[in-house]
Amino acid sequence: MSSPAPRASKPRAAAAAAPAADPPVRARLIDLPRLRHADPSQRWQLVTVGVIMVAWFAFTLWASSFWFNALADAVGLAAAIFFIGGLALVPSAMNMFVVVTLMMDRRPPRRALAKYPPLSVLMYVRDHEQSIGETIESIRRQEYPGPFEVILIDDASIDRTAHIVRGMGYRWIKVLRQSKGRGKAAALNRALDAAQHDLIVTLDADAILFGDALWSMVERYVASEPDVRAISGCVLVRNSRENWLTRAQEWDYFHGLASMKRMQSQYQGTVVAEAAFTIYDRAVLKEVGGWRSDVAEDVLLTWDMLQRGWRIGFAEDACCFIIVPADIKSFVQQRLRHARTTLRALRSLPPELLARKSTPFVVWNLLFPWTDLAFTLAFVPGVILAVAYSSNLVMGPMALTLLPAVFLLNIAIFFVMRSMFHAHGLKIRRNVGGLLIYLFGYSVLLQPARAAGYLAGLMRSRSPKKDLKLD
Repeated sequence: MSSPAPRASKPRAAAAAAPAADPPVRARLIDLPRLRHADPSQRWQLVTVGVIMVAWFAFTLWASSFWFNALADAVGLAAAIFFIGGLALVPSAMNMFVVVTLMMDRRPPRRALAKYPPLSVLMYVRDHEQSIGETIESIRRQEYPGPFEVILIDDASIDRTAHIVRGMGYRWIKVLRQSKGRGKAAALNRALDAAQHDLIVTLDADAILFGDALWSMVERYVASEPDVRAISGCVLVRNSRENWLTRAQEWDYFHGLASMKRMQSQYQGTVVAEAAFTIYDRAVLKEVGGWRSDVAEDVLLTWDMLQRGWRIGFAEDACCFIIVPADIKSFVQQRLRHARTTLRALRSLPPELLARKSTPFVVWNLLFPWTDLAFTLAFVPGVILAVAYSSNLVMGPMALTLLPAVFLLNIAIFFVMRSMFHAHGLKIRRNVGGLLIYLFGYSVLLQPARAAGYLAGLMRSRSPKKDLKLD
């Protein structure tokens, strides 16, 4: 993928100057609770997805049966179900579901608005002197046509972050400094209280907004259904050329995270609006009490919104680029932290949220500890068995069920994202080495780190003092 660069906004500004001739085109997304009142094309789309998934799952069961009995004799029936389900059946079905959904996804083009609403951009900052200047400049280059402000909360930085921001001299930036670190949730809530406008955008302090990202996000928000009260942006990797690890993460964000967000939003089921780049309705944030924890604060906020009947969308063409870990230690620590906080968030999951038909992907997330742990315990032994002893007890089911689904998924998301990139003047660069690492070696590092994070979360949960922030 190409590096972020400014995109001319003058054609968009000219378009916004004239009143829009037609009302915004609303995205025709599948809404499960209202399917009886949907148009026939939506019903047929869901029926098609269901038929293909039943057929694919039947195939995966048949393909796995060649090794199931032998594996059950070797490790026991329960372990055989655990490993074949977690390594082959469940991840294969997940990947194929995403493939079918993406292939059927047809989103209407966005339209310029007659008047763009005011925005308040909230940024939590702690020791970001190396990146904060570029982030602020990327906001300025947006040339957003409506009123906007940036509220930056400096959470007791010990570097020159606040000095750099004040030295830029932009009147639309307000810097609020906290004398001692109070955490991200408290900082964002303070910024929310200080915000003047009804639409709130959260942005990471190392993010670069690409092109007309703010325009795109606002237009997608306006074109969404009335009960969609937050839109998550497309987060990509900014430092992808640094080394082999960042090159692999480029594909993880480009293929894995973007495809999941797009798939979930197609069913009105986005379950996490990352604070890295999301637009919210201020009234809804106030209704749910803002950010209530420094542990998985964006996950808990999203679930608070879903529990009250609000929904989350996804602006696939509102792009921002962030800095990802460039060394193994930082990467593993990040994924450990993500897994640990996700598990602790799942522990606080409201039971009534699981019963909502509009949030099936909350249950989807509950399967990840299973698949990650199965991969961690069985993948390397399976490779050794296949190479040293010519035994495919573990690798056989993966080869016949998971690998075809992964192959089709990568092809589907590549063409979907390439179309969006071309529309924004971006090119998918030749990152073959990163792709090979992502496909064949990335999981060896990623999934054990997540499995360790789940275990750490389980161990920490035994101490009631550790979970006070979730209450």
